[in-house]
Amino acid sequence: MKPDDVDVPRETEGQLREFVTLLLRWNARINLISERDEASIWQRHVLDSLQLTPLIPAGEGPLVDLGSGAGFPGLILALTTGRETHLVESDRRKSVFLIEAARVLGLPHVKIHPIRIEAATLPQASILTARALAPLTALLPHAHRILAPGGVAIFPKGRTAAQELTDATDAWIMRTERFPSRTAPDATILRLSEIRPAGSHA
Repeated sequence: MKPDDVDVPRETEGQLREFVTLLLRWNARINLISERDEASIWQRHVLDSLQLTPLIPAGEGPLVDLGSGAGFPGLILALTTGRETHLVESDRRKSVFLIEAARVLGLPHVKIHPIRIEAATLPQASILTARALAPLTALLPHAHRILAPGGVAIFPKGRTAAQELTDATDAWIMRTERFPSRTAPDATILRLSEIRPAGSHA
């Protein structure tokens, strides 16, 4: 995967190139992505995040990304959607990187929360994302608390997706949509809505 293969407007592509350059420079000092992923950063991280964009329903409500790490997918989606975006990252070094990246890329609609998810003061979100953060059983309580009525959670998952859904059904009711990943043959993207605890009324 090369930068030229990313199907986005030219201005966004330029911002993505600038972001990747910044990330790789910082990665020499702090561990944002694994060193072995540097050569495949466009395929493994950028495109993996970009493929979520078409799954985001139209609208203008806030997007919240939990455990943002190096900015995947939250900062990438902030670039492609232009939405008010909140990145929650408790690791101080990573949150400093995210603050700098948002400044360099000129993204005033991005706010970084350098705090644990449970302690973050967040708006009711139209979109909630989390990538490689936790199993569904741990993510769904956050989704139920953070999502606005009608909001959706978009969670990229690996080969454990089906088992995670099975594990979650004892405690949670939700509408589930599955989409194949473009970047990994055994990965699935889950789009979840109408999330509520089992036994509660719709």
